[in-house]
Amino acid sequence: MNTEYALITGASSGIGKACAMILAKNGYGLILSGRREERLEQVKSEIESKYQVPCKVAVFDVRNRNEVEAFVNSLESPWNQISVLINNAGLAMGLSSIEDGDLNHWDTMIDTNIKGLLYVTKYLVPLMIKQGKGHIVNVGSIAGKEVYANGNVYCATKHAVDALNRSMRLDLSKYPIKVSAIHPGAVETEFSLVRFEGDAERAATVYKGFENLIAEDVAEGVWFMLNRPEHVNINEMTIMPTAQPMAGVINRKA
Repeated sequence: MNTEYALITGASSGIGKACAMILAKNGYGLILSGRREERLEQVKSEIESKYQVPCKVAVFDVRNRNEVEAFVNSLESPWNQISVLINNAGLAMGLSSIEDGDLNHWDTMIDTNIKGLLYVTKYLVPLMIKQGKGHIVNVGSIAGKEVYANGNVYCATKHAVDALNRSMRLDLSKYPIKVSAIHPGAVETEFSLVRFEGDAERAATVYKGFENLIAEDVAEGVWFMLNRPEHVNINEMTIMPTAQPMAGVINRKA
């Protein structure tokens, strides 16, 4: 049986790492992309030890289109036979009203969440077209379906991911390329730690008083989408903690 290959962006931790683990468990060869080489190498070692599948680390910044293009152009067989792309790299920075927003935060979110996703997709799709198959999974957010107080630009970027997912689905339907999105609610990863620029105490309060999602919950949703029959495409999935009925609303225990 031929090995299937997947590229996962933001694979050094959280949802990206969890997706890597579940794909490796199911026999996929993996390209683990991110900026933190040491963390990626740790994930690679863990995967190779547990699952004995081919695994490759790719250190590049999705915000830099020249780095993305150079990486994709450098791929040789069998690594250029990528049938799954998981666009997971993304982040939130800050939590403030629009008039108090930090412009550097805005640029980072827009460049990563929107442009980074576009750059990686742009350069990977031709490989899928050439192979005659592919599946793109875009990791969105409940913030792409609703807005919440002080979420402004982050919500806008994830609304863009939602729109791009639907556009990709339409544009690529003429090829045998599937396109799906998963939109999680509150997931305890490094997300809040990054948002609050390393303030662990503040980040911890986000997940207090309720049972949040964990990265593996989201990865299982991604695997469900990838594991459907050839004639089935899951366009999108929204996955929330039971205690979170909508963005910005969490029923916490006293």
